[in-house]
Amino acid sequence: MRLAIGAPEPHDARLAREAARHGHEIVASARGADELGDTLDLARPDAVIVWATADFLSYGLLSQCDARGVRVLAAVSNDQERRYANGIGLYDLVDGEAEWPEFERLARGDVAAPDDERRDGRGTVIAVWGPAGSPGRTTLAVGIAAEIAAAGFSVVLCDVDTHSASVAPVLGLMDEAPGFAAACRLAGAESLTRAELERIGQRYENGPAGFWVLTGIGQPSRWPELSGERVLATIAECRRWVDYVVLDTASSLESDEEISTDMFAPRRNAATLAAIREADHVVAVASADPVGLSRFLRAHGDLADVAVTLSITVVANKVRASAIGLGASGQVTQTLSRFGGIEAPVLVPWDIQSTDAAVLSARTLADAAPKSATRLAIKRLVFDRLLPATAVRRRAVAGSRFWRR
Repeated sequence: MRLAIGAPEPHDARLAREAARHGHEIVASARGADELGDTLDLARPDAVIVWATADFLSYGLLSQCDARGVRVLAAVSNDQERRYANGIGLYDLVDGEAEWPEFERLARGDVAAPDDERRDGRGTVIAVWGPAGSPGRTTLAVGIAAEIAAAGFSVVLCDVDTHSASVAPVLGLMDEAPGFAAACRLAGAESLTRAELERIGQRYENGPAGFWVLTGIGQPSRWPELSGERVLATIAECRRWVDYVVLDTASSLESDEEISTDMFAPRRNAATLAAIREADHVVAVASADPVGLSRFLRAHGDLADVAVTLSITVVANKVRASAIGLGASGQVTQTLSRFGGIEAPVLVPWDIQSTDAAVLSARTLADAAPKSATRLAIKRLVFDRLLPATAVRRRAVAGSRFWRR
């Protein structure tokens, strides 16, 4: 294996000596991240081993390696270096004092789960989308993931929003190291496996039924990491990992090709477009007020053009008389039918006290306010529109086992 090394003294000499002793070729040894990046085209390494400090590891170096299909492995000597590497999206870490076989194992990418531990089925993908204006996409996505998990299925909630990712703060999870971006980077290097997903994913476990979460990018400027190809590859691996994949997307469905002169340039909306096209079921969220309904009706046609699936459920969120007048449910239903040809939308009332309690405690509605009108409406949405009929029976069996215990 051809290796490039970027590490401080005396670690660089030790790593080079051990690599050579085990039959590997050292094609470059650099004193900094910029120098190492400049040698990639000439040296053409199979993997790069760097020390997890700002001098030797940078986002720019990661991007250069990703573009060339070079695997990056970082050595760490303390928690600060570990947090630094995770913060820029690198999870392939090894203790700096570890024996060489550990370096070699990770440099080769030998972290795949055994075949008998992998799922044979194909998970279902549910994309939650809504127009600009905070219609409640994240609230619905979190609620849907929680209810499906409570039904006895394995679930991963992915924050695919490249404009304003918010799943992590809603659930009180750390977002220093965005899990979905890390998964996309590994997918780009063809190194994403179930073992990697479980390593970079976080678990929400505040209630009786937990689920996996791949947090979104904390800095909107990092959107180029979520290219369309990487997002598709990540979703494909998530399908093999869990029963249901819930995607919280951004609002914009604009095709960036119309405003770009470089057909190979990255697209900021590529992640959302890829998520919706890959979805088996799309939940389209509208805010139930005059402005929100107007925005939704204007954008609904674009959604129909992008989505491949015909399974699209329209949800009118935050239904309340104070914003729409008397008979709010009837007025919303009539408006969607008359101006959008949308029949039988799901109506979710706005229980502001319950939703505020959930945000304040960083819990799902099912945990913070299980009897709230908003939570019950989301539960009906999941069981009536999103889960197959067998899910009800599966949940009943799981419940009977719980009570027997």
